[in-house]
Amino acid sequence: MVTASPLGPVAEPVPDVERIAVLRANALGDFIFVLPALEALRAAYPLAEIVLLGAPWHAKLWRDRPGPVDRVLVVPPAPGIRGPDPGEPESSMDDFLAAARKERFDLALQVHGGGGNSNPVVSGLGARVTAGLRAEDAPPLDRWIRYVYYQHEVIRALEVAGLVGAPATTITPRLAVTDADRAEAREVLGEPDRPRVVLHPGATDTRRRWPPDRFGEVARALVGDGYEVLVTGMPAEREVVETVVATAGAGVRPVVGTLGLGGLAACLEGCELLVSNDSGPVHLAAAVGTPTVGIFWVGNLINAATPLRARHRPIASWTTHCPVCGVDCTPGIYPHRPGDGECPHRESFVTDVPLVEVLEAARELLQG
Repeated sequence: MVTASPLGPVAEPVPDVERIAVLRANALGDFIFVLPALEALRAAYPLAEIVLLGAPWHAKLWRDRPGPVDRVLVVPPAPGIRGPDPGEPESSMDDFLAAARKERFDLALQVHGGGGNSNPVVSGLGARVTAGLRAEDAPPLDRWIRYVYYQHEVIRALEVAGLVGAPATTITPRLAVTDADRAEAREVLGEPDRPRVVLHPGATDTRRRWPPDRFGEVARALVGDGYEVLVTGMPAEREVVETVVATAGAGVRPVVGTLGLGGLAACLEGCELLVSNDSGPVHLAAAVGTPTVGIFWVGNLINAATPLRARHRPIASWTTHCPVCGVDCTPGIYPHRPGDGECPHRESFVTDVPLVEVLEAARELLQG
């Protein structure tokens, strides 16, 4: 039987469910998107154990953290699943699946993508019922919906939860911040002597990076408005952070590689605003309740930007042609990512976002 919910059809719950596996082993922002689906599963199956099949960082993040994940099983590196961490020992997917089958999962959900690589992993768990996404080249699961790229990631995952009788309880990702997170942030950053704003000028994909000198101009203006400005980044983004700090001048602090993920969550929770590229921290900030100004390529805006506007201002770049070769990158082989397909370039697709628009949005949220 199928019933209706505000987000569409929801199947009847599966009876006698004690253990649920959910495959989502990718990056920070991708994981934040799936939190409402995990909350839906928790509400529909309050007595079941929810086990996330994730990466090592997921296991560390969910240690002693309240939320819908009871336990993390680290899935081995594999094509289309996740890459290896530095120094991570080799492990076999066959061995992992053999051990996972002993868990006797009742439900196994795939919210990891189109399913070409991930559906065989989920099927290999031996669960009573499998459900998830399916692109045209992917093998089917017991219950599945078509994977169509241009759909918001939160809604996509919630539709998968609906396949096993778990209607949405929220569309807003929320992540709990712990006392240990706050203690880490205090130890690294100290207590603020004025309101803080965080800028995050990095992004794994360089096509999603707004020019660092413009972040520097935003930082300079906000320091002039009376804020302490922190500029965060991964160690690989140190040069970008240093450019922002050098452009901004006094009153700006770099924070590179000194905070763990929990500490970063607490840092963002304690600041007045985050200004960021489309990267994990902009989604993490929203999940801990911090207002954001996010800079998005239009395709990613459709899939990833929060639809809420009371406390968030996603700003779109409408560039669709490669800035180097002029190829129209929107309708390529992989239309979800600018520059994929035949275009090899990785120049920024968001440089057309005006400085004045970002600064006006930041000041509006801060004053509001």
